[in-house]
Amino acid sequence: MTDPLDRESFQQAVQRAAQGDEIAWRTIVDAYSRRVFGLLRAQCGNSDLAEEITQSTFCTIVTKIGSYTETGKFESWLFRIAMNRLRDEMRRRKRQARPVEEETLSGLVGPAAEAEAPPSVELAQLRRALEQLSEADRKIVHLRHFGGLSFKQIADVLDQPLGTVLARQHRALKKLKGLMTPDGDAGE
Repeated sequence: MTDPLDRESFQQAVQRAAQGDEIAWRTIVDAYSRRVFGLLRAQCGNSDLAEEITQSTFCTIVTKIGSYTETGKFESWLFRIAMNRLRDEMRRRKRQARPVEEETLSGLVGPAAEAEAPPSVELAQLRRALEQLSEADRKIVHLRHFGGLSFKQIADVLDQPLGTVLARQHRALKKLKGLMTPDGDAGE
């Protein structure tokens, strides 16, 4: 996927945003917030957390946009910050995890939960299949298919060689295909 704006206009928007131009900030947020949110939601499976991390990512961008250099692609820089924020939040939550009382759990299931339509069988099956991938393979699939990044951008975000990213993507999709077939054979 290409930049939402032509490269020159976008670079000008980044420069203006670094100087505090509110319209330039709105342009950047409008151009990328949905993609960042979609990537994070696909990665963590939680819309509320994805929204929180998306906001946190753009808050970080406000303070760090002066350090962005035009040698790298803005999307790669942005998505790396988003993934790092998510990783940090997941670590923080893991450290703070506490057992939940049964009464708390029963309070969560109520009319609001029952009113939500269950996800499609295929979506649930895909989520289960994705969970069976290694974390590294799952990140690549999410960045490519939910984030819309090119393989080169994924290699930049994950700081891995392009060949490694391509091989992991191929292996992950082969395994997913096997997991999604009725016989459940990953083809290995």
